[in-house]
Amino acid sequence: MKVLVTDEISQEGLQPLLDDPRIQLDVKLGLPVPELHQTIGGYDAIITRSGTQVDQALLDHAEKLKIVARAGVGIDNVDVEAASNKGVIVVNAPFGNVNSAAEHTMAILLSLCRNVTQANASLKGGEWKRAPFTGYELKGKTVGIIGLGKVGGRVALRCKAFEADVIACDPYIAEKRAEDFGVKLVPLEDIVRFADIITVHTPLNGETRDLVGADHFPGMKDGVIIVNCARGGIINEEAMLAALESGKVAGAAFDVWSEEPPRTETLKKLIAHPRMIVTPHLGANTFEAQRNVAIDVSREIVNYLDGRPMENALNIPRFDPDLMDHMKPFMALVSRIGDFISQLATPNPNKVIFTYNGKLARYDCAPLTVCGLAALLNRHTEQEVNMVNARLIARNMGIAVEEVRNTEVGSFSNLVTLTIETAEGRRTIAGTLFDGVPKIVKMRDFNTDFQPEEHMLVITYDDKPGLIGRIGTILGEADINIGSLNLGRREKAGEAMVVLSLDAPIPEEVVTRLAEAVGAHFIKAVHMPR
Repeated sequence: MKVLVTDEISQEGLQPLLDDPRIQLDVKLGLPVPELHQTIGGYDAIITRSGTQVDQALLDHAEKLKIVARAGVGIDNVDVEAASNKGVIVVNAPFGNVNSAAEHTMAILLSLCRNVTQANASLKGGEWKRAPFTGYELKGKTVGIIGLGKVGGRVALRCKAFEADVIACDPYIAEKRAEDFGVKLVPLEDIVRFADIITVHTPLNGETRDLVGADHFPGMKDGVIIVNCARGGIINEEAMLAALESGKVAGAAFDVWSEEPPRTETLKKLIAHPRMIVTPHLGANTFEAQRNVAIDVSREIVNYLDGRPMENALNIPRFDPDLMDHMKPFMALVSRIGDFISQLATPNPNKVIFTYNGKLARYDCAPLTVCGLAALLNRHTEQEVNMVNARLIARNMGIAVEEVRNTEVGSFSNLVTLTIETAEGRRTIAGTLFDGVPKIVKMRDFNTDFQPEEHMLVITYDDKPGLIGRIGTILGEADINIGSLNLGRREKAGEAMVVLSLDAPIPEEVVTRLAEAVGAHFIKAVHMPR
């Protein structure tokens, strides 16, 4: 596997890749975009930080790319939807630098409150002034935290250690989590109204862009302090500048910018404002964090190579790692079922239903569904379908996907049933595991019992004496040995279904001859890659 590193990454953190003989690691920093586009086609994985735009244009040149590994939390430089459409896995490192970001938030907040940077410059300039640098304590202040996630929660704990009162706004966390932090959950309007210090800790997306804007500043306390150590653009920078210039805001501390490096006049004025403490996106810049995020993404790439679950993949349904060993055999089963039925069903399905019965249904079966869906669709698209893009491709093809779970145990302790609905009717196939081996136990309303093999033949016909013999004779004349034969039928002399495993592929002319010999209602050769 060839891995390209395009941004500064901790060498120590890349050691898991350097130690793996299966991996060729190339570090090429600062490539111009055209050169990067020419280069990426030869790589299976790319490791970046925020300095590389992994956009549609880059992905269009990435013919072999399997993984985009973002060494950090933010993924605003990665077009996840475009990657998903292409079947490329996107992973990040959401935990490696959270402590670093929380500490940097406190660093710039305290520097602002105690005028550290101005006093430092004054003393080094030969002055001895104290009164101009009188500051504020955190004790007794109300700190409003917007976003009580991994970083926001740590900031909350640290502010409480300074004896501040902490309120938080986060619509996506449980009240119990806020209680664990000793924090009161309030709406955004209360943060705006009551906080002496407002600090944001959300990702940047369509919902959070300009989350704090011109409409909010008039409702804030006079002399409020604003902190942004999350992502540029969450606080509207033009409104921030106006609030500083009007004196509404006592001071602000920003580590991140909507444009990095900042070039617009608004950002230049904001950075130059005397009541702003600024740093150039240093939140994750500690030696510890850089090592941690590099180790995290390196391990994810090794996990991919080893076929193990990827803990921080953003566009793959996740298995609970504790359940993976139990669920993995069922992934093989549903994949075999999906591949098998895709060769039997009529084209243009309208709907696919995955039904899980028995003990298996106690668990989240979504990864099994996308695994089966990928196997089902792979033969019907030019694009490679995998767990990343299976649902997207199904949606683009107009195929509805339904999942049904029922914990009641029938004839089998676990049963996976896949049903395809087309304009011509329904095709159903069900399978289970026998000692860990996938077996098909039902097709349509015929009970069966066979293990999918590489070369198979499915025939339905009116059951009559001698037809099995004719099938064996014709295959023998074609020098094709029968490995196993499974016969299913509803009643004597009724419709019968024969499923044969063969030792060699069956030519089309032999299939035609068999169809004529037995008066087949349906006959189809099936190839199951090993």
